[in-house]
Amino acid sequence: MKVILLQDVKGKGKKGQMIEVSDGYARNFMLPRKLAVEATADAVNTMRMNDKAAAEKAAREKAAALEISKQLRAMTLVVKAKGGGAGRLFGSVTNQEIAEALEKNSGIKLDKRKIVISDTIKNVGTYTVQCKLGYEITAPLTVKIEEA
Repeated sequence: MKVILLQDVKGKGKKGQMIEVSDGYARNFMLPRKLAVEATADAVNTMRMNDKAAAEKAAREKAAALEISKQLRAMTLVVKAKGGGAGRLFGSVTNQEIAEALEKNSGIKLDKRKIVISDTIKNVGTYTVQCKLGYEITAPLTVKIEEA
């Protein structure tokens, strides 16, 4: 019997896949537990429409990530931090502070976990941080640290 999986099933397949299983396994295990539905023409058509919608959504999100990537590459973000003079800062500049400054100055909302700082920022100066935008797209962001 052909069934369409509604959830990931260990050893069988992932959600949304159409697989062939024995009639007894489908009727006695998968269908009662709502792990799968029978692959009728209507269910197959619905599955294809859902796949198409998911692919279109992924394409839109990837295009948006590329656009943000272009904006970040061209941008120099200025972050003000408390300093103790001679170019040293009190504490360090974190990815949370960079994310807040990015949203405040340019309106780009980026989660702090997506900003990767290679080494701690404890001095005034210009640094480059990587921003992970999803879909294997990363963008360098130039951050200029100034004393407040």
